[in-house]
Amino acid sequence: MEYRQLGRSGLKVSALTLGTMTFGGKERFSYVGNSNQSEATRIVDIALDAGVNMLDTSDIYSSGTAEEIVGEAIKGKRGRVLVATKARFPMGPSPNDAGLSRHYLMRACEASLKRLGVDHIDLYQCHEWDGLTPVEETMAALDALVTSGKVRYVGVSNFTGWQLMKALGAADRAGTSRFISQQIHYTLEAREAEYELVPISLDQGLGVLVWSPLAGGLLSGQYRRGKATPEGGRDFAGWPEPPIRDETRLYDIIEVLVEVAEELGVSAAEVALAWLLHRPAVASVVIGANNEEQLRTNLKAVDLKLTASDLERLNAVSKLPLLYPYWHQAMTASDRLGKLDLVLLEQYLPKKNAF
Repeated sequence: MEYRQLGRSGLKVSALTLGTMTFGGKERFSYVGNSNQSEATRIVDIALDAGVNMLDTSDIYSSGTAEEIVGEAIKGKRGRVLVATKARFPMGPSPNDAGLSRHYLMRACEASLKRLGVDHIDLYQCHEWDGLTPVEETMAALDALVTSGKVRYVGVSNFTGWQLMKALGAADRAGTSRFISQQIHYTLEAREAEYELVPISLDQGLGVLVWSPLAGGLLSGQYRRGKATPEGGRDFAGWPEPPIRDETRLYDIIEVLVEVAEELGVSAAEVALAWLLHRPAVASVVIGANNEEQLRTNLKAVDLKLTASDLERLNAVSKLPLLYPYWHQAMTASDRLGKLDLVLLEQYLPKKNAF
């Protein structure tokens, strides 16, 4: 297993993190998976034995059941594992049972600690933006949790670029705890993070954690143009993430993905995961599994090194359309682009003559 620094912190995380959305299977989360306690514990043990050192969960997963299952699964193993969880979504009927207010975050953290059966959370993440709570209040509440020892580090998920920078600015002005990571959706099919979020991560020293790296299974190699949908496919079972706006482009990407996988003698899933591990700022890719075979396949991705040719083919078929002002910068500012600009724009600039 490879270990990477998480942002500017001193924390090292495994290149693959075990996601636990499949644990519990309550209510709408049954679309994703329904591993019971014994199955989940087996999956956790396999991951830890492979060198995975972080589990990612959330209070909202199966209405808290996933956290309870994680807590049971790590009993006697706490020294081997970092526990990451999240808060923001409604966990009760009250108008104050959601959000990123000081009131809610304090209560949500206490509830997660109890369900997990631990005395601290290693990475506590804001699961989604809250446009009703001042970011200064949110950042102060997170800092209070860090100062109290209940939380070691804080992170964020699903913020836009301006929202993220506003929160970081509030922390910097107050001299309080900063985010060390952001957990984002980022795949060969969905590369929108390259517009703003990946450059911000590099600039501000945030480690990127990637959720749903196989696009809900769409990049697993099971979905092919002109073939029947796999039975039980999660996107067709009622789970709406991620949205697919261009099906033709999706299948074009899958065709190249499968070609590269066949040439390398590995699964399409391994290639899709390995591509992410080659991307800038990515610290860890969050993988989930409904069974042991799926987990063992995904774990192999950490050892797969893609060639420059492999990466060029995958990048070419999946690159984004240039929105404004990026197309204008590519046309007129190429003489003054820095490394952060080139995260997105390099692939659109004319190739320099090698001679």
